[in-house]
Amino acid sequence: MEKVPMTAAGFNRLQEELKHLKVSERPAVIKAIAEAREHGDLSENAEYHAARERQSFIEGRVLELEDKISRAEVINPAKLTGDTVKFGATVTLADQDTDEETTYQIVGQDESDIKLRLLSIQAPLARALINKSVGDNVEVSTPGGSKLYEIVSVEFR
Repeated sequence: MEKVPMTAAGFNRLQEELKHLKVSERPAVIKAIAEAREHGDLSENAEYHAARERQSFIEGRVLELEDKISRAEVINPAKLTGDTVKFGATVTLADQDTDEETTYQIVGQDESDIKLRLLSIQAPLARALINKSVGDNVEVSTPGGSKLYEIVSVEFR
């Protein structure tokens, strides 16, 4: 069974979502199905079919979350050290074309959010950065063509 790396914050978000689905969403959809059944003929009951679809989605998501939580490998980036990029690192990059600097933290797939500069470990840029050090150049293929970055700093917060 493959471990799923994530930060403590990402792990907590998954647990909260699972709790919400089990405590709030699941009972609400069961109630909606019961109410829709009371309306009679189920074959033409749109409310019933919508509630069943919602129930199917909830149950699928519950199974997915339980699987990820059971395989989670929670990593605390603050306990890591060094100048080599690895999971949890906060990396500052300089675009070789524009000299513009950007900072990203490499996180688990479920907690990534590019607007917050949280880069998934599965992203091409993150995969290119892994095991590189300060001063190294990294080339990444993007839809707009190849981009070249220099690693300015590596921190573990």
